[in-house]
Formats: sequence, C-alpha cells, structure tokens
Amino acid sequence: MKTTMMSKEKNLAKFTIEFSAEEFEAAIVKAYQATKQNYAIDGFRKGKAPRKLIETHYGEGVFFEDALDDLMQTGYISAIQELALDVIDRPAVDFSELKKGEAVTLTIEVECYPEIDIKDYKGLEIDKIEHKVTDEDLDNEMQALVKRNSRMVTVDRPAQNGDTVILDYAGFVGEEQFEGGTAESFSLKLGSGMFIPGFEEQLVGVASNEEKDVKVTFPEEYQAEHLAGAEAIFKCKVHEIKEEQFPELDDEFAKDVSEFDTLEELRESTRKDLEKAAAAKSLNEMKSAAVEKMYDLNDFDAPRAMIEDEIDVRMNEFQQQLGYQGVSLEQYCQFAGKELNELRDEIRPDCDRAVKTRMLLSALADKEEIKAEQEDIDKELDLIAIQYRMEKEKIKEMIGPEYISMIEKDVKVRKAIDFMYDNAVIK
Repeated sequence: MKTTMMSKEKNLAKFTIEFSAEEFEAAIVKAYQATKQNYAIDGFRKGKAPRKLIETHYGEGVFFEDALDDLMQTGYISAIQELALDVIDRPAVDFSELKKGEAVTLTIEVECYPEIDIKDYKGLEIDKIEHKVTDEDLDNEMQALVKRNSRMVTVDRPAQNGDTVILDYAGFVGEEQFEGGTAESFSLKLGSGMFIPGFEEQLVGVASNEEKDVKVTFPEEYQAEHLAGAEAIFKCKVHEIKEEQFPELDDEFAKDVSEFDTLEELRESTRKDLEKAAAAKSLNEMKSAAVEKMYDLNDFDAPRAMIEDEIDVRMNEFQQQLGYQGVSLEQYCQFAGKELNELRDEIRPDCDRAVKTRMLLSALADKEEIKAEQEDIDKELDLIAIQYRMEKEKIKEMIGPEYISMIEKDVKVRKAIDFMYDNAVIK
C-alpha cells in the first residue's frame, strides 16, 4: 500500500491510497471466502462452488465491492495515521476502474480538524461575582425539599388545575381519526402547557372514568398542513386523577429526611450547603465570563460536520427527555406545530458556539502544554464507578480506550478554563 498527499487546503485533505495488484487479489480471495455461501451454482452445494465458476456466472467483478470495502477498512486508518490527519467527518472516496490483476487507486477527500492560532487569552478583565444566601433563599430551598418529598395520591373528586390525569385520547377531524393524535394511559399535568391551547383547560372538572369530547383548533402555522387551522375533537376518557400532597415542615419532617433531630438544625445545615453552592456558582460564572471574553476575541468558522454532530447529540438528549414523559419526538413536533428541521435550526447557533468554544479551549491546552494526568483520569473513572456501582477496572474494560480519550479531552478543557481564570484580572 502506498499513500500520497495531494493537497490540504481549508481543512480539506485530499490524498490517494494505491494498492498493488497482489493486495487487490488477496482482498478478492478474502471476499470470496467470506461470501461464497451466498451464491447458488447448479451442481454445487452453497459455499462449495469454485471462485472462477462464480465469477463466470455472476461476472468477473462479483467480489470487487467486498474486496474494496476490506481494503478501505484497513488502508484508510493506516493512511490517516501515516499522514497524521485528525479527521472529523466521513471520507468521500473515488476510485479508478477496477480490473483483475491490476493495482487499485483510491482518491480520498476528508474534512480535518482545523489548526487554531488562539490569542488574547491571558490577562482578561472580568468582574468579580459574589452570590449571597438570603433568608428567602433558605425558605425557598426548604420548600423545595418539602416538594421533593411529596407524593402523588389518587383522589376521588373532579380534576383541578395542577392535578395529573391519566387518560386515553383519540383525535378526529370530522369523522376521520388522524395519525399521531392517539394515546392510551397518558399522564398529563393540567396547566403544564404540554398540549395545544385549549386542550388541558377543558379537562378541568372532569371526574374519574368520565368521558369528554375536547374541542380544539389547531394553530394556523401547524407543521402538519392538513391539520393547520383545522377544528378537531379529541375523544378523551379519564381513568384516574392524582394530586400532589406535601408533608408538614416540622421537627418530624427533619427526622424523616435527614440525620438531624430538629428543623432548626436542618435549616442551619441547609444554609451552609447553599453558601457552598453560592461560592461555587460565583466561581463558575467568573470562569464562564472569561471563556466568553476569550471566545469574542477569537473568530473562526467551525467545521460543519462538528456542528451537525453537536446538534445530533442534543436532539438525542431531548428525545430521551421526552421519552421519560411518555412523549415521542414526532408527537412533540405535532403538538408544538414544528418540523424536525425547525428544531435543529433553533439550536444550531448554540451548537455552533459550543463547538467553537471547545475547539478554542483545546487549542489553549495544546499551546500551554496542559496535560491530563493519570491521576485526573482516575478521579473521573472513580466518579463513574460510584455512579454505576461498579469496580473502576471493570468500568475501564467496559467503556474502552475511545471513551478514555474523551475523558482526557474533557479534563484538558477544564484545566484550560482554570488556567485562563488564574491568569485573568478580577476587577
């Protein structure tokens, strides 16, 4: 195999990989051995037909595609390592006409990680931030603790705003039931605004096991054109009504939720925790301010592939969050009146900024020779091991070297932020 760099401009690398006739033939033999059972030849059991007979029957190039895939899998990795390319996207591959007994040349174009000359990251002026904990903050935290210890209780009364109803529903326009407007045993908190305007309000006052027709009008800009502006009826049946009940905030509550015997002790401990959190928040906001200033002073275009990858990650996270609520991404788009591409475009600016910021911090780490020591990586692995209640060595085996590399990059980025903050001027 011979690798030759042709050009590298604007983060786009173009190179060739040439495989000798012998290498191509070996790949064809390998493809034949791996796929010969897929070909039926009269007089031979599957997998027993000679290669030459299969090529005569199905064409001389019958194994070329599999052979080329095999060469690409091994050759591409070796080529980018040899050329020291840090690729960030799938390669575009072109190749010469394939002929038995001749060499094969692949011409490859691939987007690479750009070289960034970061500047103006030392001596950044940032304002001092200091968050104070007030009595109101403490009261709010205590109420939040009460809320976290609430429970959902089935009630025998008509539904009120704030209740959660368990219901079946089916949507109709005229006599026709429309796709995506049906669910069973759906959990809906009245007043949450999850559904289109007017839907939740009409369920207030409905009793358990009661059926009700909810009449709504879809927004004019609704993404499903055949439903936009249409009047619809959702035939609903409420199975159960639940309300949130809260415990009393007293000494007994303190004993139940903490190691303290009195409410006053719990409040004092909670105040200290809030003060620690406030100090950490102040520090993080000042670090974020330094990052923002560094970002504004270093302008460049992030690779499209990296931005799309970031959008994919966030969309997957959003889809998982919806799944916890029993809602699919398609259902969300319907009720929000938006196309999937609209959702992607809405988060694109934030994703662009996030990608650029990480790239700048990575460039800072490289420039200042900031390293992720083994001790730093071990600390991260310890946290993962605690989270999943597994031994650290087992975690390392399970996640593999690629994830370890991601941990290393994250550690370097955090250290780069600390470096920038330590070298900032706090006003």
